[in-house]
Amino acid sequence: MKMELIIRRFAGIFILASLLLAHYHNPNWLWLAAFVGFNLLQSSFTKFCPLEIILKKLGGGGSCCS
Repeated sequence: MKMELIIRRFAGIFILASLLLAHYHNPNWLWLAAFVGFNLLQSSFTKFCPLEIILKKLGGGGSCCS
């Protein structure tokens, strides 16, 4: 599977989980959604993706930003 698809899925899961936790538990969980959104935005400009680095170290291949 392409690294880009994996990263998009991770981002979607984290944002949806953050929204559910904020709704049912504590609004401070929205900071997680903001963090994920910020990382997606900055990676579109800088081509630096922290999750890509983590996944590569765990044995994943490919590149999401090239």
